[in-house]
Amino acid sequence: MTKQLSYKDVNVGDGVTPLVKEPTTRQLVVWAGAVGDYTPIHYDKDFARSRGLSGVIVQGQLVGAFLGQMLTDWLGEKGELKKLSCSYKGMNYPGEALTCKGEVTKKYDKDGEHFIECKIWAENPKGEKTASGRAVVTLPAGG
Repeated sequence: MTKQLSYKDVNVGDGVTPLVKEPTTRQLVVWAGAVGDYTPIHYDKDFARSRGLSGVIVQGQLVGAFLGQMLTDWLGEKGELKKLSCSYKGMNYPGEALTCKGEVTKKYDKDGEHFIECKIWAENPKGEKTASGRAVVTLPAGG
């Protein structure tokens, strides 16, 4: 069992524990079915190529979900993800590593809760940011 992260243990500038995902074409199809996004560039390589792409691409919202997973894994059971925003800057491809990262940018108390703000992003294997955003989380105070 992982130790619960607490507010007192987090400092501005700290990194969020990275998460590496390697989405498969099958996962893209399952995601499409789950969210109702049947855009062919996410599962039909011939269609994607006819649109000038090198192959199928990972859905932006799936990348956003990976960023959310990174945060909730980091927070532990007693932390709470309050807000997540993400914009898509580039493409990710199935079979390639997608690395989710984050950094603490602010911490404060409000109405008895302990807030942490983070900048978050996803990188392709070349280290290029393909998505970026912000998150707000709460953590238990700690001892």
